[in-house]
Amino acid sequence: MPIYVVDDDESVCRALKTLLMTYDFEVVTFNSAQSFFDTVAHDAPGCLLLDIHMPGLDGWETQKRILASGSKRPIIFISAEKKDDATDRALKVGAVGFLQKPVNGQTLVDLINVSLEELVNGKK
Repeated sequence: MPIYVVDDDESVCRALKTLLMTYDFEVVTFNSAQSFFDTVAHDAPGCLLLDIHMPGLDGWETQKRILASGSKRPIIFISAEKKDDATDRALKVGAVGFLQKPVNGQTLVDLINVSLEELVNGKK
C-alpha cells in the first residue's frame, strides 16, 4: 500500500521518501494538498503523512476534506509545531498520530505499520 507524503518543503518530501523506501514502502510525494487531491482518488488505499502548515489548504483543512469524502485512509500529521495542543487536536480529529519534525524514523515506520495493519484488518 502506498504512503502519500504531503509537505510543501521539498527537502522533507525527499528525506521521508528516502527513509520509507529503505523499509520497502511505495512512496508518492506531493508539495501541496491540492496536488494530492488532483492525483489520488478519495478511495485509494494507503497512509497519508500530512504537514500542518502549508500554503493553500493546510493540514487541518485537508484532513476535514478527506473525512468528508468518506475516506478511511489513516492520517499521520507531521509538523515543526511545538504546541502541546497540536497532538491532542490531531488525535481528536481522527489522525492516528502526530509527530514533530524532525521525525524519528523508527517511530514513524512503526506508526505506519500499525495504521496499515488496522486498515487491512478493518479496525479503522
